[in-house]
Amino acid sequence: MTDPINVTKLPNGLTVVTERMERVETVSFGAYVATGTRDETADQNGVSHFLEHMAFKGTHRRSAAQIAEEIENVGGHINAYTAREQTAYYVKLLKEDLSLGVDIIGDILTHSTFLEQEVERERGVILQEIGQANDTPDDIIFDHFQETAYHDQPMGRPTLGTEELIADMRRETLMDYMRAHYTTQNMVIAAAGNLHHQQVLDLVETHFRDLPTHKPSRQAPSRYDGGESRVSRDLDQAHLVLGFPSVAYGDPDYHAIMLLSTILGGGMSSRLFQEIREKRGLVYSVYSFALPFLDNGLFGIYAGTGEKQAAELVPVVLDELHRIPDGIAPDELARARAQLKSSLLMSLESTGSRCEQIARQLQIHGRVIPTSETVAKIDGVDEAAIIAAAQRLFKGTPTLAALGPIKRVPALDRIRERLAA
Repeated sequence: MTDPINVTKLPNGLTVVTERMERVETVSFGAYVATGTRDETADQNGVSHFLEHMAFKGTHRRSAAQIAEEIENVGGHINAYTAREQTAYYVKLLKEDLSLGVDIIGDILTHSTFLEQEVERERGVILQEIGQANDTPDDIIFDHFQETAYHDQPMGRPTLGTEELIADMRRETLMDYMRAHYTTQNMVIAAAGNLHHQQVLDLVETHFRDLPTHKPSRQAPSRYDGGESRVSRDLDQAHLVLGFPSVAYGDPDYHAIMLLSTILGGGMSSRLFQEIREKRGLVYSVYSFALPFLDNGLFGIYAGTGEKQAAELVPVVLDELHRIPDGIAPDELARARAQLKSSLLMSLESTGSRCEQIARQLQIHGRVIPTSETVAKIDGVDEAAIIAAAQRLFKGTPTLAALGPIKRVPALDRIRERLAA
């Protein structure tokens, strides 16, 4: 039986990975660039995101309107995103329109014009986006959290940049950054759906031939600091994120920490949701999260609560952290395993999810990881491994970000004392 996943490294250094899914009628295609906020200098903060916007604003062959129209004329979708370690550009189309998708993604990544009037227009759009984020407390609190965890480092800076930097960012800065980082050595091309590997290779060789081939420079590794950010604002709710240093991709505790997060705050049956919302009515929203990065990671708990409830909320959260070493019931662990595995297996049905997964796995691990291997690792995590991972996490220096009416939120020193008790 032919392997549905194929990987080829082209002579120019560009890696292409495909997964054939015969029973679907669509294809997803994307270019995944291993660059993001962590590769920006302090005076360039926001350039990765600005560049992502500008890629859709016209090439030598197409105007911004034509890019959108050509995709939508065939019922397709085109989009992009910027993260701290990656920028991605992708399309989803009917299988017979794959060549158009590859053409357009290749065109915007190799022949964008960055016209001055488009730069100015998009500058205004991004400033609006920053303003919207600042007006969304349950969104901006995570920027405060990240900045406090990684103080004065690229990994701690906002992906959108700041209003001051975006207002002053020049066309040449965008073009220089693209030339430096959008290279064959720093990009994976991925496709998933009803396709053939050689078909994709032929299209990529045609439409991505003008990419630079050098290896980009990297910023220094990130360093977790921890600490406290408290911003008082006139809001109805206090928004809190309490977090700890966590693990990178590939760490032996990775899957144990993912299961720990699921048990603590991964759904309506989780400990935090049941204790804090269902039993005590202290919050509308509470959940935990694990964010792995290339060289370390973050583990955190978010909650939005009323001003009067904030003083009670934090001790209850800390009590739940203390309870983990007391044991995890077999049915609780089985439920967490089922949640992680079902999320993984359901994603296999989406060409878009598969396209992104195989690209990211190649960039992070240097190989596409079989689903059976991931499932086996999830099943292999036992109660002792989760307890050990929790003890590893919660002895680390905590980070607290608080926004809103926060007078009753305990200080970080009090939280440290309670964690150490």
